[in-house]
Amino acid sequence: MESKKVKKEKVQRKKKKLWLIPTIVGVLMMITLCVMLAETMDSQKTKPKKEVKSETNTDTEKASDKKTITWNGKKYKYNDHLSNFLFLGVDNREKVETETGKADAGQVDVLFLLSWDRMTDKITVVSIPRDTMTEVEIYGRGGTPVAKAEEHINLSYAYGDGKHKSCELAKEAVSNLLYGTPIQGYCSLNIDGLPILTRSVGNVTVTVPNDSLQEKYPEFAEGAQVVLTEENTETFVRYRDITKSQTALSRMERQHAFLAGYSVAAQAKFQQDPGFITQMYLELEPYMVTNISNDQFVKVMESAVSRNDVTRWTIPGEGIEGATYDEYHVDDDALYEEIIRTFYIEAE
Repeated sequence: MESKKVKKEKVQRKKKKLWLIPTIVGVLMMITLCVMLAETMDSQKTKPKKEVKSETNTDTEKASDKKTITWNGKKYKYNDHLSNFLFLGVDNREKVETETGKADAGQVDVLFLLSWDRMTDKITVVSIPRDTMTEVEIYGRGGTPVAKAEEHINLSYAYGDGKHKSCELAKEAVSNLLYGTPIQGYCSLNIDGLPILTRSVGNVTVTVPNDSLQEKYPEFAEGAQVVLTEENTETFVRYRDITKSQTALSRMERQHAFLAGYSVAAQAKFQQDPGFITQMYLELEPYMVTNISNDQFVKVMESAVSRNDVTRWTIPGEGIEGATYDEYHVDDDALYEEIIRTFYIEAE
């Protein structure tokens, strides 16, 4: 595990003067269809000892590179029946035309990794806070790698082209965060996909999880049950006050509340019309970049909807106020435990 840690370097960036940090939750539709009322995993887990030993390789290698590892006295191997897909919400509305390395392709404000076990049809959804600090490849103009530094994971996308290169860079950063866990596919969506989601299932009922909107939008008081429409959904899932610390985390709680409410509506819609998943995919195509085929996407979604066998967890860690921006520092031991539980099986 020591190899994952890199020397902490602070990269200063000009702060955007915005009250609304654009956050696309179009990707929440895809994740929502998978979640379908699943309960979050028990967060009270015993912190494991750092006892990861390879049978064939050195201890400093990433877990997914090892044929066999030993953890808490048991041997494990990577579950090669998994297909892992990264879903990204990008903070721009229009298609971005940019060159690799300009760092203006937009940032990622929503990150989810969906892991699908093709043998059991079990789905696991991992939520990644946008301010998670991890190793990110920094590029210069023209796409030349400059250095690797510990940075906010959402910036990884910005060093690409706003299209497939950006998605690849984000995929690399997430894989690195998860100790080399392989990621087979990705899908990024921009903000203009949001109205399509609302129209797809009609109104969405949510319970407001915190008071982060209450001062500016009294109708979203903590604990209130609110009906989200095409007109107010964007406010609920996007707004945060960047003058206050850790508002990205409270916003993520609202996004999870939206996800839960959307899952109820999406399940009802699927029972009425299973073909709406395919139609949704086609309508979102102009606003997304993906290497996931239509057929593959529909197969995963239909599997999740039919079974309701989904687990969710968030990268374990703590939000702190950094020198310039908020940061989310990962609990490496707790994360490694979750990785073993999610991506590994006991070796025979």
